[in-house]
Amino acid sequence: MDIYELHQGTAPLLVSLPHDGTAVPEAIAARLTDSARRVPDTDWHVSRLYAFARELGASILVPRHSRYVVDLNRPPDDTSLYPGQNTTGLCPVVQFSGEAVYLDGMQPDAAEIAARVETYWRPYHDNLDAELQRIRGEHGRAVLWEGHSIRGTLPFLFEGALPELNLGTAAGSSCTPALQQRLADVLAAQDDYTHVVNGRFKGGYITRHYGDPEIGVEAVQLEIAQHAYMDEDSFEYLPDRAEKLQRVIRRLLEAALA
Repeated sequence: MDIYELHQGTAPLLVSLPHDGTAVPEAIAARLTDSARRVPDTDWHVSRLYAFARELGASILVPRHSRYVVDLNRPPDDTSLYPGQNTTGLCPVVQFSGEAVYLDGMQPDAAEIAARVETYWRPYHDNLDAELQRIRGEHGRAVLWEGHSIRGTLPFLFEGALPELNLGTAAGSSCTPALQQRLADVLAAQDDYTHVVNGRFKGGYITRHYGDPEIGVEAVQLEIAQHAYMDEDSFEYLPDRAEKLQRVIRRLLEAALA
């Protein structure tokens, strides 16, 4: 089964895009609500947004399937990443809007969730881990860049409008202070986008699990408010907006490689 696509690069940088996928097997899609069949909570177009990273020598890992099949950025035991706050789970039953993902009585049971973990979640993570090991073996270090995007206003998940660029380093534990400072300096040097470091989105499971500066693996998550590069209602990619944003993302990735 085609679970993911990996482009192997030459630099000590792996860009992981775990919510870029949109495919939903028909047996699952038939149980979804009409609104959920549009897979609205996709990190739309992030693989296109980050395509330029190949020019920097980055490896890029992209899944095929939607987070509605299984969320690759959640722990396999489905422990909440943000206790006390609204969020969605390993096999989401609630959309970011608060609406249901499944028709009544059609939610996956524990056995189905476990099967999805083995079929979709495990291969992605096995490959991610193997690629990090390969990169670290060749370069002595690896930087894992988690590329994400989300609607800029989602009352179910957070109050008010989200800053356009949300850098997460698991409160400073997933990378060295020097790397976090370089990235913060890039954000501070531009005035086109609002930004925050370790705000509402501090990094999901991948950032927290794989980031281990002591062994030379640093992980960073960038959550982007989607209106910075696309139309949030139609999901249309807006090339002019995206090109402007890509210039800032490039500077961030260059700082990560410094």
